[in-house]
Amino acid sequence: MALGLTSLGRTEDSVPLEPGVPSSPAPAVAARAEGPSPEVRGAEVLAPKPPPLHIDYVSYGVAVTADILADSGATCDEDVAPCILGSGGGLVLRGGYRSPGPWYIGGAYQFSKTSSANIYRLGSLQQLRVEMRYMLDMGYRTSPYATWGLGGVLYGNEFGAETGGGTAFGGLGLEVQLSRLAVLGLGLHYQPVVFVEFDDTAGYHRDSGMAQYLRFELQLEIRSELSRR
Repeated sequence: MALGLTSLGRTEDSVPLEPGVPSSPAPAVAARAEGPSPEVRGAEVLAPKPPPLHIDYVSYGVAVTADILADSGATCDEDVAPCILGSGGGLVLRGGYRSPGPWYIGGAYQFSKTSSANIYRLGSLQQLRVEMRYMLDMGYRTSPYATWGLGGVLYGNEFGAETGGGTAFGGLGLEVQLSRLAVLGLGLHYQPVVFVEFDDTAGYHRDSGMAQYLRFELQLEIRSELSRR
Protein backbone atom coordinates (compact mmCIF):
# COMPACT_ATOMS: atom_id res chain seq x y z
CA MET A 1 0.00 0.00 0.00
CA ALA A 2 2.83 2.37 0.80
CA LEU A 3 4.46 1.55 -2.50
CA GLY A 4 1.22 2.28 -4.34
CA LEU A 5 0.88 5.68 -2.72
CA THR A 6 4.48 6.52 -3.57
CA SER A 7 3.91 5.65 -7.22
CA LEU A 8 0.75 7.74 -7.39
CA GLY A 9 2.47 10.77 -5.83
CA ARG A 10 5.41 10.81 -8.28
CA THR A 11 5.30 13.26 -11.19
CA GLU A 12 7.79 14.16 -13.88
CA ASP A 13 8.43 17.48 -12.14
CA SER A 14 9.65 16.00 -8.85
CA VAL A 15 12.15 13.40 -7.74
CA PRO A 16 11.44 11.62 -4.43
CA LEU A 17 14.12 11.93 -1.79
CA GLU A 18 14.53 10.43 1.65
CA PRO A 19 11.48 10.50 3.91
CA GLY A 20 10.99 13.96 5.36
CA VAL A 21 13.09 15.75 2.69
CA PRO A 22 11.19 17.94 0.18
CA SER A 23 11.33 16.85 -3.39
CA SER A 24 13.47 18.95 -5.82
CA PRO A 25 12.62 20.07 -9.38
CA ALA A 26 13.53 17.68 -12.11
CA PRO A 27 16.37 18.70 -14.48
CA ALA A 28 13.89 19.64 -17.26
CA VAL A 29 12.03 22.06 -14.93
CA ALA A 30 15.30 23.61 -13.74
CA ALA A 31 16.42 24.15 -17.35
CA ARG A 32 13.15 25.92 -18.15
CA ALA A 33 13.58 28.19 -15.12
CA GLU A 34 17.13 29.14 -16.13
CA GLY A 35 16.10 30.11 -19.69
CA PRO A 36 17.60 29.00 -23.01
CA SER A 37 21.07 27.55 -23.12
CA PRO A 38 24.09 29.65 -24.25
CA GLU A 39 24.00 27.87 -27.61
CA VAL A 40 20.35 28.86 -28.17
CA ARG A 41 20.98 32.44 -27.06
CA GLY A 42 23.94 32.70 -29.45
CA ALA A 43 21.81 31.46 -32.33
CA GLU A 44 19.16 34.09 -31.53
CA VAL A 45 21.79 36.88 -31.62
CA LEU A 46 23.19 35.70 -34.95
CA ALA A 47 19.76 35.21 -36.52
CA PRO A 48 19.04 37.78 -39.27
CA LYS A 49 16.79 40.67 -38.27
CA PRO A 50 13.89 41.71 -40.50
CA PRO A 51 14.86 44.45 -42.96
CA PRO A 52 13.99 48.05 -41.99
CA LEU A 53 10.97 49.71 -43.49
CA HIS A 54 11.97 51.70 -46.58
CA ILE A 55 9.83 54.44 -48.07
CA ASP A 56 10.22 56.38 -51.29
CA TYR A 57 9.10 59.99 -51.51
CA VAL A 58 8.32 62.88 -53.77
CA SER A 59 10.27 65.80 -52.32
CA TYR A 60 9.68 69.50 -53.01
CA GLY A 61 10.67 72.73 -51.36
CA VAL A 62 12.33 76.12 -51.43
CA ALA A 63 15.77 77.42 -50.51
CA VAL A 64 17.30 80.83 -49.84
CA THR A 65 20.67 81.12 -51.54
CA ALA A 66 23.71 83.39 -51.35
CA ASP A 67 26.04 83.34 -54.39
CA ILE A 68 29.54 84.56 -53.58
CA LEU A 69 31.63 85.40 -56.66
CA ALA A 70 35.12 83.91 -56.29
CA ASP A 71 36.39 84.70 -59.80
CA SER A 72 34.65 86.54 -62.67
CA GLY A 73 36.85 85.05 -65.39
CA ALA A 74 37.35 86.56 -68.86
CA THR A 75 33.79 87.91 -68.96
CA CYS A 76 34.99 90.79 -66.80
CA ASP A 77 37.99 92.86 -67.86
CA GLU A 78 37.98 95.81 -65.48
CA ASP A 79 40.71 97.54 -67.46
CA VAL A 80 38.15 97.94 -70.28
CA ALA A 81 34.79 98.16 -68.50
CA PRO A 82 33.21 97.74 -65.05
CA CYS A 83 32.64 94.11 -64.12
CA ILE A 84 29.11 93.07 -64.96
CA LEU A 85 29.24 89.96 -62.79
CA GLY A 86 29.11 90.07 -59.03
CA SER A 87 27.80 88.34 -55.95
CA GLY A 88 24.10 88.04 -55.31
CA GLY A 89 21.32 86.05 -53.75
CA GLY A 90 17.89 84.68 -54.46
CA LEU A 91 15.53 81.73 -54.28
CA VAL A 92 15.67 78.11 -55.41
CA LEU A 93 12.56 76.07 -56.19
CA ARG A 94 13.21 72.33 -56.39
CA GLY A 95 11.48 69.01 -56.56
CA GLY A 96 12.54 65.44 -57.04
CA TYR A 97 12.34 61.78 -56.16
CA ARG A 98 13.93 60.19 -53.07
CA SER A 99 14.45 56.44 -53.44
CA PRO A 100 14.13 53.97 -50.53
CA GLY A 101 17.94 53.85 -50.58
CA PRO A 102 20.40 56.72 -50.34
CA TRP A 103 19.69 58.39 -53.71
CA TYR A 104 17.84 61.58 -54.62
CA ILE A 105 17.38 62.92 -58.16
CA GLY A 106 15.51 66.09 -59.02
CA GLY A 107 15.42 69.44 -60.73
CA ALA A 108 15.80 73.03 -59.56
CA TYR A 109 15.04 76.50 -60.85
CA GLN A 110 17.06 79.33 -59.30
CA PHE A 111 16.67 83.07 -59.65
CA SER A 112 19.35 85.34 -58.20
CA LYS A 113 19.67 89.12 -58.14
CA THR A 114 23.29 89.73 -59.12
CA SER A 115 25.41 92.83 -58.68
CA SER A 116 26.25 94.33 -62.10
CA ALA A 117 28.09 97.58 -61.22
CA ASN A 118 24.85 99.50 -61.98
CA ILE A 119 24.96 98.50 -65.66
CA TYR A 120 21.70 96.61 -65.19
CA ARG A 121 18.76 97.91 -63.22
CA LEU A 122 18.15 94.37 -61.99
CA GLY A 123 20.84 91.92 -62.95
CA SER A 124 19.15 88.52 -63.00
CA LEU A 125 20.92 85.19 -63.18
CA GLN A 126 18.52 82.32 -63.89
CA GLN A 127 19.45 78.67 -63.69
CA LEU A 128 17.73 75.39 -64.51
CA ARG A 129 19.58 72.37 -63.12
CA VAL A 130 19.41 68.60 -62.73
CA GLU A 131 20.61 67.59 -59.26
CA MET A 132 21.60 64.41 -57.48
CA ARG A 133 22.31 63.61 -53.84
CA TYR A 134 23.81 60.65 -52.04
CA MET A 135 22.54 60.51 -48.48
CA LEU A 136 24.53 59.00 -45.60
CA ASP A 137 22.07 57.40 -43.19
CA MET A 138 23.68 57.61 -39.75
CA GLY A 139 20.60 56.43 -37.85
CA TYR A 140 19.90 59.91 -36.47
CA ARG A 141 17.66 62.83 -37.39
CA THR A 142 20.70 64.53 -38.95
CA SER A 143 21.98 63.15 -42.26
CA PRO A 144 24.96 64.46 -44.27
CA TYR A 145 24.97 64.16 -48.04
CA ALA A 146 27.07 64.76 -51.13
CA THR A 147 25.47 66.52 -54.11
CA TRP A 148 26.31 67.38 -57.71
CA GLY A 149 24.57 68.40 -60.92
CA LEU A 150 24.60 70.41 -64.13
CA GLY A 151 22.34 72.76 -66.07
CA GLY A 152 21.93 75.90 -68.13
CA VAL A 153 21.96 79.61 -67.25
CA LEU A 154 20.58 82.89 -68.59
CA TYR A 155 21.85 86.33 -67.58
CA GLY A 156 20.48 89.76 -68.33
CA ASN A 157 18.46 92.72 -67.10
CA GLU A 158 15.07 92.24 -65.41
CA PHE A 159 14.65 88.56 -66.32
CA GLY A 160 16.01 89.24 -69.80
CA ALA A 161 18.60 87.07 -71.54
CA GLU A 162 21.58 88.90 -73.00
CA THR A 163 23.83 85.89 -72.60
CA GLY A 164 23.63 82.28 -71.56
CA GLY A 165 25.78 79.30 -70.91
CA GLY A 166 26.20 76.18 -68.85
CA THR A 167 27.01 75.29 -65.30
CA ALA A 168 27.95 72.37 -63.08
CA PHE A 169 28.33 72.12 -59.33
CA GLY A 170 29.43 69.86 -56.53
CA GLY A 171 29.11 70.19 -52.81
CA LEU A 172 28.16 68.91 -49.39
CA GLY A 173 25.08 69.35 -47.28
CA LEU A 174 23.34 68.42 -44.05
CA GLU A 175 19.68 67.57 -43.44
CA VAL A 176 17.86 67.79 -40.11
CA GLN A 177 14.52 66.00 -39.90
CA LEU A 178 12.02 68.35 -38.25
CA SER A 179 9.20 65.83 -38.49
CA ARG A 180 8.45 62.67 -40.41
CA LEU A 181 7.82 64.66 -43.60
CA ALA A 182 9.58 68.03 -43.09
CA VAL A 183 13.33 68.56 -43.50
CA LEU A 184 15.58 71.56 -42.90
CA GLY A 185 18.87 71.58 -44.78
CA LEU A 186 22.13 73.47 -45.25
CA GLY A 187 24.29 73.26 -48.36
CA LEU A 188 27.66 74.53 -49.55
CA HIS A 189 28.40 74.21 -53.27
CA TYR A 190 31.21 75.10 -55.61
CA GLN A 191 29.76 76.21 -58.95
CA PRO A 192 31.59 77.25 -62.14
CA VAL A 193 29.43 79.04 -64.74
CA VAL A 194 30.47 79.43 -68.39
CA PHE A 195 29.08 82.48 -70.24
CA VAL A 196 29.22 82.98 -74.02
CA GLU A 197 30.40 86.35 -75.35
CA PHE A 198 27.86 89.19 -75.67
CA ASP A 199 27.40 92.96 -75.80
CA ASP A 200 25.71 94.42 -72.75
CA THR A 201 23.15 97.25 -72.68
CA ALA A 202 25.92 99.82 -72.06
CA GLY A 203 27.60 98.82 -75.32
CA TYR A 204 30.58 96.99 -73.81
CA HIS A 205 31.71 93.76 -75.42
CA ARG A 206 32.08 90.85 -73.01
CA ASP A 207 34.27 87.89 -73.91
CA SER A 208 33.37 84.29 -73.21
CA GLY A 209 34.60 83.20 -69.82
CA MET A 210 34.07 81.04 -66.77
CA ALA A 211 32.96 82.65 -63.52
CA GLN A 212 33.30 80.71 -60.27
CA TYR A 213 30.85 80.92 -57.39
CA LEU A 214 30.46 79.56 -53.89
CA ARG A 215 26.80 78.99 -53.15
CA PHE A 216 25.29 78.72 -49.67
CA GLU A 217 21.75 77.40 -49.27
CA LEU A 218 19.22 77.24 -46.46
CA GLN A 219 16.64 74.66 -47.51
CA LEU A 220 13.14 73.70 -46.39
CA GLU A 221 11.69 70.59 -48.04
CA ILE A 222 8.47 68.61 -47.67
CA ARG A 223 8.17 64.92 -48.53
CA SER A 224 5.11 62.99 -49.68
CA GLU A 225 5.14 59.21 -49.32
CA LEU A 226 4.75 57.13 -52.48
CA SER A 227 5.00 53.56 -51.16
CA ARG A 228 6.34 51.36 -48.37
CA ARG A 229 8.69 48.43 -48.92
